[in-house]
Amino acid sequence: MQRSTTHVPDTMSAGPVRTTAMPLHHVSYGEGVPVLAVHGWTPDHRLMSGCLEPVFADLTGYRRIYPDLPGMGRSPAGSIDSSDGMLDAVLEFVDDEIGTEPFLLLGESYGGYLARAIAARRPEQVLGLGLICPIGLAVENAERTVPEHVVLRSTPGLLDGLDEQAAADFTEITVVQTRETLQAFLADVAPGLDVADTEAMARIRKNWTLSTPPESGPAYERPTLILCGRQDSSTGYADQWPLLPHYPRATYAVLDAAGHNLQLEQPELFAALVREWLRRVSLEAT
Repeated sequence: MQRSTTHVPDTMSAGPVRTTAMPLHHVSYGEGVPVLAVHGWTPDHRLMSGCLEPVFADLTGYRRIYPDLPGMGRSPAGSIDSSDGMLDAVLEFVDDEIGTEPFLLLGESYGGYLARAIAARRPEQVLGLGLICPIGLAVENAERTVPEHVVLRSTPGLLDGLDEQAAADFTEITVVQTRETLQAFLADVAPGLDVADTEAMARIRKNWTLSTPPESGPAYERPTLILCGRQDSSTGYADQWPLLPHYPRATYAVLDAAGHNLQLEQPELFAALVREWLRRVSLEAT
């Protein structure tokens, strides 16, 4: 069950978390070591909870925390107009919800970009870093090295009767277009797309590059996981390879038959690699 912002276990969330500047709506599950999961650009927390909760289904000792980024889901953007402001809002959320307690950190796509910056700011607090189809060294879309979009698997008649916008959103980047991936997309991704504050996001998008690059400081030397899709036409897989010197404890995996929705298209491999990362982190902590 969801957990409230007043830390009462197994109850529905009562509303946004108080921060000094920007409240972030979130849901959380379980008890134990905090696991902060940051979604990508435009969707909301369901993108992360949808793929990660099955991984944690039979694991104990983890408190999974899924916030909505400013301007997405149920989190207001306020006056934020840059990725620097987004990062500050997430760091304030960490202070409010986690405090000084050590935690694990996962980020997807743009959330992976922010997660790298959080690890750079809090290297002693972040026990392990997981990146799912993250933005690489090239932040702006036009500068990235990415393959052309392809469809490797498709189910005839899959889109029959589907809303036109939902069909367009699904087919734009999805490589494995099956009934299972469509159902996961409609449950985990599409709801966030429908409620995003597009005006606020357009304002933030003008100042998308962080003032301080995440890898500009000392190397992050704790267990890291970098997952990329071989057919990812959004962030690709090549621009993440140059990150490896900064993450000497990183597993870098490029999965075939996977695009930017890697977690939906290769759920078994995704779960196995995330679990292996969790094991590495737990062994470091003992």
